[in-house]
Amino acid sequence: MAQKVAQKVLVANRSEIACRVFQTCREMGLKTVAIMAPGDEEARHITYADEVQPVQSYLDIASVVAAAQKSKATLIHPGYGFLSERPAFVEAVEKAGITFVGPTSQTMEIMGGKIAAKELAAKHKVPTLPWAKVQPGSDLKSVAKKIGFPLLLKAAAGGGGKGMRRVDRLEDVESAAESASAEAISAFGDGTLFLERLVDRPRHIEVQVFGNGLGQGIHLHERECSLQRRHQKVWEEATAPHLPQATREGLFQAALNLVQAVNYRSAGTIEFLVDEQGGFYFLEMNTRLQVEHPVTELVTGVDLVWAQLAQAQAPKETILDVVPDARGHAIEVRLYAEDPSQGFMPTPGKVSQLKWPTGTGIRIESGIEEGQTIGTQFDSMLGKLVVFASSRDHAVARMRYALDETVILGLGTNQHYLRTLCDDPHVKEGRVHTGYLGTEYSKYAPVPDAEALTLLSDARAAGLAQGGSRALGLSNTGPSQIVSPFMNEWSRK
Repeated sequence: MAQKVAQKVLVANRSEIACRVFQTCREMGLKTVAIMAPGDEEARHITYADEVQPVQSYLDIASVVAAAQKSKATLIHPGYGFLSERPAFVEAVEKAGITFVGPTSQTMEIMGGKIAAKELAAKHKVPTLPWAKVQPGSDLKSVAKKIGFPLLLKAAAGGGGKGMRRVDRLEDVESAAESASAEAISAFGDGTLFLERLVDRPRHIEVQVFGNGLGQGIHLHERECSLQRRHQKVWEEATAPHLPQATREGLFQAALNLVQAVNYRSAGTIEFLVDEQGGFYFLEMNTRLQVEHPVTELVTGVDLVWAQLAQAQAPKETILDVVPDARGHAIEVRLYAEDPSQGFMPTPGKVSQLKWPTGTGIRIESGIEEGQTIGTQFDSMLGKLVVFASSRDHAVARMRYALDETVILGLGTNQHYLRTLCDDPHVKEGRVHTGYLGTEYSKYAPVPDAEALTLLSDARAAGLAQGGSRALGLSNTGPSQIVSPFMNEWSRK
């Protein structure tokens, strides 16, 4: 009998997502390999793996594949961002005889291009908004008239709000297109644009899917991701509050139509816009694990990374074939080294003191250590706070508690901004839209300036010395109720 090959996983990523994948690898008895780019020598993920391999850059395909070969890794997990949705990376990994943990390069090619994905969606009875590709030499104003106003000019490649412009008037279309195309070229190397009708006050709802690569797959319910700043998610939750059941079922069916259409393999996410009447429209597909995957894991009990790794090691088997029940409610917030009062500008510095919250129903996904210097070379996300409770109201209260108990000193963060969300009436009721943080919320909930945040940090440090944040009462962000009665109640469940 042939001896079974010991599996070793290289994570082609850094910081909190690399640590997250390593945790499940350890649970599965898999050896782990971290990669380290110049300037990232203090990162937490390099201390969390069995071995470390240097690379020229986290975006250098040849360097990452060479590191995997040198370490004799048998699988590569891409995490999210960086090379996670690059078909060329998947092809290079497979050419090297290494298993890629994720979908095929062909699937990435189809679903990664927003235009091709929209064409496929329409073909398989998935609703899309009126849209049109900007063709070279085309009469842009005529196309815009057919789409209708207001509309969005969007880059066909990439995302994150780059290469995107809102247009309300016909006379502004051409100048907006020129600006959006230039930004898209700078960000993605591709200035191709398309026009799409703009939905006023939409919700951003996404469906987690998992496919076996053979035309079958399941959904793992939906997530609400409408709280965004500059088209970047800030607060995510599962499941979506106040979503009509007919809309929910329609979203699930549409997502599964796409899974089957491309024989999708592994974990992926189908994103939709939902209007105020409950109508929904395909936005895009992310052919990878999402930043917000923990909230789905908490309400379903499914470890998505485990499922990904299991599927990669047994490609002819179906790992997940039954839709799990969704129980309770989970919320995630993203902690960044940034100053919300200055347009969310990065705030580099040294983490002089770090204290994460503990307690029932609290999960930390961290990429930092005390004493670590946070620069501007990499993404400014420090970690994620995730909470789970029996109800949404309870989850919001638990998130308030978790943020009150978090201490990150030495650099500016968006912690106070996130904390104020927990007391916002619209957020508490779960009635928000994608533009809420930039419109209604900012009008009556201004963020304190840097000096006020410094005073707050000093107060927190003093509070730690005197018994922690409970000793302070944390009245700095308005009325704060410590939820120990809820904690006790939840512990009895």
